[in-house]
Amino acid sequence: MTLLQACIAVLFMYVAVLMGVGIWSVRRTQSASDFILGGRTIGPWVTALSYIAVYFSSVLIIGGGAFGYKFGMATIWIGAINVLVGCTLCWIFLGKRVREMTEHYGVRTMSGFFARRFNSPAAGIYSAAVAFLFLIIYNVSVVKGMANAFEVLMDLPYWGGVLISGLVIIFYVVLGGYMAVVWTSFIQAWVMIVSLVLLLFKTFDAVGGIGAGMEKLAAIGPQYVHTPGVWGWAGLFSFSLVVSLGVWGMPQMIIRFYSIKDTKTLRLGTVIVTLGATIAIIPYLVGALTRVLIPGLENPDLAIPKLVAMVLSPWQAALLLAGVVAAGMSTFAGVLIIMSSSLITDVYEHGLKRKLTGPKEVFANRAVSAAVGLISLVIALKPPALILVLTGFAWAVIASTNLWPLIFGLYWKGASKAGVVASMVAGSLTAILWTWAKKPFGIDGFIAGSLASLAVLLAVTAAARRTPQPRRT
Repeated sequence: MTLLQACIAVLFMYVAVLMGVGIWSVRRTQSASDFILGGRTIGPWVTALSYIAVYFSSVLIIGGGAFGYKFGMATIWIGAINVLVGCTLCWIFLGKRVREMTEHYGVRTMSGFFARRFNSPAAGIYSAAVAFLFLIIYNVSVVKGMANAFEVLMDLPYWGGVLISGLVIIFYVVLGGYMAVVWTSFIQAWVMIVSLVLLLFKTFDAVGGIGAGMEKLAAIGPQYVHTPGVWGWAGLFSFSLVVSLGVWGMPQMIIRFYSIKDTKTLRLGTVIVTLGATIAIIPYLVGALTRVLIPGLENPDLAIPKLVAMVLSPWQAALLLAGVVAAGMSTFAGVLIIMSSSLITDVYEHGLKRKLTGPKEVFANRAVSAAVGLISLVIALKPPALILVLTGFAWAVIASTNLWPLIFGLYWKGASKAGVVASMVAGSLTAILWTWAKKPFGIDGFIAGSLASLAVLLAVTAAARRTPQPRRT
């Protein structure tokens, strides 16, 4: 059987399963709470593995491989920090507090939490607006990763990969909402794990083992095996933080804590997410070794697809393609839920005071999910830059907006309403301007944005406390 035939067979079965889950989830999606949070009934295994699938999307598999190819073995540190900071510490420090406080306030989104916790509709609307705009950019990078895999492994035109992957996602999200998202992500996580582990061992065989591979890579250039290597400490460290600590401010990740069944299941979930997340190291490692097997690639985003075509059998390559598509689909689907719920709940209902109830609210969320998905696909047809460059920019702005307001909202009662709003504006604008200025000193926009956000939140809160209150007459 040829590679094309194997890919078609595997993807047909895989897509059929996903669409089946979407149809099955319709019966479990009777209210807006079901559509957005699955009724807060999700267990630890599904929550943890869906977290991994959304976090480590096609951006990791394709984009991580591209960075490994371009910058060498030093990029493994990105994956390692993802595991420690983006998964383990995030679950330990945020999981329980987020679950308890969001249920206490009766909110379903991160933007809704800001509005209720700080009694500030402005904070909720601003956070929702930033999430909407920049999650579209993130979605474009996710679709681009899936389409690149279709392009190389199935010899499809780029636009064909965009449409196939995107339309399937929109179908099951619109039907089944969050329940469809987490259960398809659970399946997708297992596909990712199996396919990446298979690719790792096949790559080791192709280069003659990890030791021989390192020697051959060092012969091409010692900078590809040393840390910080080609990138430099500033670039490596700041990018690692934006895709690790930045997760703490990303609404499509934090919503997993909203929807988990109860706080008792978080301990098991933390262990599961830590073990499963170790796959984050693999794309960077095999991406670096791809330089040994396929030197001189002009487009690093094609490193993993070309490696797969070289070292895997047709059926194995088809499984990996399904893993790439699975990773991208889970992320894209999770983002659609966040964007629709933010627009309908936080902007339309709470911001504009237009109440929707029952079937009308579910229909509105489905309609917005479909519209946002289609917009992302149109933009993805002509995407700019490297995949991880797009991701880094979007994450920098969103995380700079949300990170400190979320942490202080969970752990400090003294944060002021004015301080939070000013912090969001300062964080997002600094991240945008810093990136536009081409990252001075090699520091990522998230570092500059989050520092500005923290400083402004503390300064404005302190100033509000010192301001004398007018006397009542």
